[in-house]
Amino acid sequence: MQPDYKNWMPKELILYTLIGTICCLILFYVFGISNLLAMGTLKTILKIVFLILTIALTLIVLWMWLMYRAFSYNGKRQMSKQIIDGISRHIHIPDDGKCLDIGCGSGALAIAVAKRNPRAEIIGMDRWGKEYASYSLALCQQNAQAENVTNIQFVKGNALHLNFADETFDAVTSNYVYHNIPSRNRQDILLETLRVLKKGGTFVIHDIFSHSRYGDMNAFVNKLRNMGYKNVELIDTTNGLFMTPWESQWMALKGSAILKGIK
Repeated sequence: MQPDYKNWMPKELILYTLIGTICCLILFYVFGISNLLAMGTLKTILKIVFLILTIALTLIVLWMWLMYRAFSYNGKRQMSKQIIDGISRHIHIPDDGKCLDIGCGSGALAIAVAKRNPRAEIIGMDRWGKEYASYSLALCQQNAQAENVTNIQFVKGNALHLNFADETFDAVTSNYVYHNIPSRNRQDILLETLRVLKKGGTFVIHDIFSHSRYGDMNAFVNKLRNMGYKNVELIDTTNGLFMTPWESQWMALKGSAILKGIK
């Protein structure tokens, strides 16, 4: 039995976009090329509109397919695996300690952390929404079983309002989660995450910390330091650590970094 961590670029999304592309191409032919409409302004407008849509969607499908190939766990690039392994190396949990992985998806990071910390308890949490329908609680459990990992459990929850008391965990982590959550202030989501971290506990959060999504992260790092957090740093992962600058540009991952420190 092999684990199935899926792909961060869902096949279903590629398929639906491809179907939309084909529909636009058909409409371009029907209204712009065939004799269904007589020559005139309306035919010219429809021809141009559906041609532009067809070209745009074709480029999007190509981009999605390249993303799918780059993220695939079974392909040559295996960027997802490289990122998961890279993040998990930063997470060290004391024996009998507890770690929370927020937005665990298919369980990849939580399982990787559990394997590196066999004497700790790992909890993977996600809401498993319809946006990523291929991810589920059952899939996470199946992957843990396939990896022979037993020091782990998966629960449903909300990253905006964690159903855990203050200072519950010795470590908290997440990977590419918060930028997907609609919010006016994602720094508040980070603070909610840190709320459940014990004094002396570690946090390792990987996300797209661009200014447009998070605001001034350098100021946030200083804020955490002023609050008493130690060894807080923002590590750029687009300079060759997890990906090249070129990859971060064309995959729209510019601004990816690890936020880590000790409470």
